[in-house]
Amino acid sequence: MRYFKPAILLVAVMIFANAVSVRAQESDLKVVDEVVAQVNEGVITLSRIKREMKNSVDSLVQEGKKREDAQKLVDQKRGELIANLINEELLMQRGKELNIEQDVEASLNTRFVQIMKQYNLKTIEQLHEEMTKQGIDPQELRETWRRQAMREEVFRREVQSKVYWGATPTELKEYYEKNKAKFTKPEKVTLSEIFLSFAGRDPEAVRTKAKQLVAQLRAGADFAKAVLDNSDRPGAAESKGKVDTFNVNDLDEQYRNAVAKVKVGGYTDPIEVDAVGINILRVDDRTAASNESQFDETAVRLAILNEKTPTETKKFMSKLREDAYIKISDTYRPEVSPILFAEERSTKAETKKSGN
Repeated sequence: MRYFKPAILLVAVMIFANAVSVRAQESDLKVVDEVVAQVNEGVITLSRIKREMKNSVDSLVQEGKKREDAQKLVDQKRGELIANLINEELLMQRGKELNIEQDVEASLNTRFVQIMKQYNLKTIEQLHEEMTKQGIDPQELRETWRRQAMREEVFRREVQSKVYWGATPTELKEYYEKNKAKFTKPEKVTLSEIFLSFAGRDPEAVRTKAKQLVAQLRAGADFAKAVLDNSDRPGAAESKGKVDTFNVNDLDEQYRNAVAKVKVGGYTDPIEVDAVGINILRVDDRTAASNESQFDETAVRLAILNEKTPTETKKFMSKLREDAYIKISDTYRPEVSPILFAEERSTKAETKKSGN
C-alpha cells in the first residue's frame, strides 16, 4: 500500500503498426490483428490497444461519465496510451533481464493465498471460481498485479536505489547545510493497519465490513485479533498489523488528513484506496514537531531521492528507449512519436540552444 507521496513520474511513450495477415479460406486474405509497434522482440498489437481503451472507457463510465464522452476522451488519448504501453514493455523486458520475475511471481502467489485463506477456501481453483462469480477474471487480475510489481521493482532497483545510495558523506553534509529548513524535526506518527482488499469481493460488502470493524475497534475490540481475522495484507499475522513510523508531511494526502485528529490509540475512518481496497489505521504513537534543524542521514537521503527521482526516471526511460529497437507503424507514428520521444527531443533542443 502506498503511504508516501508519489516520487516517480512515469514518462509517456508510444507505438507502431504493421499489418499481419493470414490466408483464410483458399485465396481470401483476412486480417487477424495488427502490429502497432515492435519493441525489441516484443510487439504491441491493435487488439491489445483496443482492449486497454475499452477498459479505460468502462472505468470512466463507472466514475459517472457518459459513454460517448468517455469514448471521445479515450480516443483523444490514444497516442499517449500507446506510448505508455511501449514504455511498459521496455520495463517488463528490463525486469526479465534483472531476473526479478521469480520474486514477483512468489509475491503474487502469497497475495492470492492470503485472499484464499481470508475466505476459508481450500484451493486456488476455488478462489478463482469465487472471483469469476464476482465478475473478476483472476488471470487478468494477476497479470495487472504482475506488471505493476515488475514496474515498481525495476524503478526501485534501477532508479530509486541508485539515487538513494549515490550521495557520498560529503555530498550529504553539503546538501544538509544548503537545505537546513527541510530538516527541522518533523511531526511523526506510528501507524498500524487492517487492510481489506476488493479483489474477488463485492466492494459494497467490503465497505460495510470496514465500517463495522471500525465501530468494533472503537468500542474496545482486540486489534491484534482483528488483524489476524480480517487483514488481507501479506504477512499481517506476523507483523500484527504494524506498518512503520512516518513523517506526517510525507504521508499521502488522504492518509495525512485521515490521521490528523486521531489521538494515540485511536482509529481512522475507513480509507478507500483507488480500486484496490480499504485501510483502517490505528495511531500507535505521535511525536511533536520542532523548529530545530538536525542532521539525519536517512532524512537527507530521502530528500535527495524525492528531489532527483523525477529527473533520473526520465533519464532512465530515455536510455531504455535509446538502447532499444522501437519501430512504430506509419499509421500510428504521427500521434505516438511526439509523445514517446518528447524528453529526447527536449534534450536535443536545449543542447542546440546552448550551442553545444
